[in-house]
Amino acid sequence: MSQSSPRKAVVLVSGGMDSAVTIAIAREQGYQVHALSVAYGQRHNAELAASERVSRTLGAVEHKTVQVDLRSIGGSALTADIDVPLDQTGDTGIPVTYVPARNTIMLSIALGWAEVLGSTDIWCGVNAVDYSGYPDCRPAFIESFEQLANVATKAGVEGAGIRIHAPLMRMSKADIAREGQRLGVDFSETVSCYQADAEGRACGHCDACLLRAQGFKAAGLPDPTRYV
Repeated sequence: MSQSSPRKAVVLVSGGMDSAVTIAIAREQGYQVHALSVAYGQRHNAELAASERVSRTLGAVEHKTVQVDLRSIGGSALTADIDVPLDQTGDTGIPVTYVPARNTIMLSIALGWAEVLGSTDIWCGVNAVDYSGYPDCRPAFIESFEQLANVATKAGVEGAGIRIHAPLMRMSKADIAREGQRLGVDFSETVSCYQADAEGRACGHCDACLLRAQGFKAAGLPDPTRYV
């Protein structure tokens, strides 16, 4: 008796700890992972190198990087000559590291690739608990994008429908660190820093670094991050 083919999933991978854990969860649930990264004009290439490394280590069947030039429109400290805020704590509203339309664009590319692959499942590591306050990391955005996907695609209109999975949405960074440890994720291979150097070493002072360090501390786990 022939075995059924594994379910295919497109998983968005940034190179950070959240997307690494997302790959591991998808793999645990039996998905064949097709990892997708987007080179959008971000400050450094270290996270793209980490994306490829993490995807390979965690068993993705392939990893693809798509080029989109968001630096041409700017509007963010990650895509323009605007300083990344350092050592800020507490709620400061939507920060200058927010990249306009980034997650909408990334999910749209993932949606297109999923259709080509015959996949109905897209996974992303967005989080609305310990995060930087970005509007495109919140439940309302993911729910709305899933609705859009199901009226905007052949797969949605004629097929089984598209699902957007965001398994980390309501987890704290400590929860994510613990889940990654359970799943065997090597966090030393990941890069979260907004201004990592060419070797992927973190600054230790930007919002992403602070949230990551606090997560490992709260989880009672050693921080494997390489700092400058």
